[in-house]
Amino acid sequence: LDFMAKHPQVRLDLSFDDRYSDLVAQGLDVALRMGKLADSSLGARFLGMNPWVLVAAPKYLKKHGRPKRPADLSGHNALVYSSVQGDDVWRMVNPKGEAVTVPVSGRFRSNNLSAVLAAARNGLGIAALPLYVAGDSLASGHVEVVLREHALPEQEIHAVFPSPKLVPGKVQALVAFLQGRFGAKWWETLPKA
Repeated sequence: LDFMAKHPQVRLDLSFDDRYSDLVAQGLDVALRMGKLADSSLGARFLGMNPWVLVAAPKYLKKHGRPKRPADLSGHNALVYSSVQGDDVWRMVNPKGEAVTVPVSGRFRSNNLSAVLAAARNGLGIAALPLYVAGDSLASGHVEVVLREHALPEQEIHAVFPSPKLVPGKVQALVAFLQGRFGAKWWETLPKA
């Protein structure tokens, strides 16, 4: 909304989708993409990193126990975000910097992060979520971080646009605005719901 106030001549049609959109076919000016970018003819600007955490509700941990090491996750109900975690394994890095892959299974899968968070808040299992999604629930105590000393891979965040050469002024303005908003801990500056 700050962008709209600074650029009253720009009309914004904001769409939320957990799928990759074809910018050209859908007539989109800009998309935010999480993760490594595939080689393409699209233009892109790096915005920041998206950290992830493992979380569970206190009532779930009280009933099922708190995992003490990654291998313990195999005995828990995993709440899977299917848009990213399609292969039923969670990858993380242990305190020594070594990669760890843990097979997980669970009764709940969704391609929507809000649904996965709601399942975690309701005590259905352990979820791997972006910190920007879980942040308010962590602050309120509805969920807790699990295996804090094991880091989940961070995702790159990019603004992507149809042409790297002919970038309209409104797209340049929005991308510059977004670059100014994304910092080291950008998720802490988000408006509270």
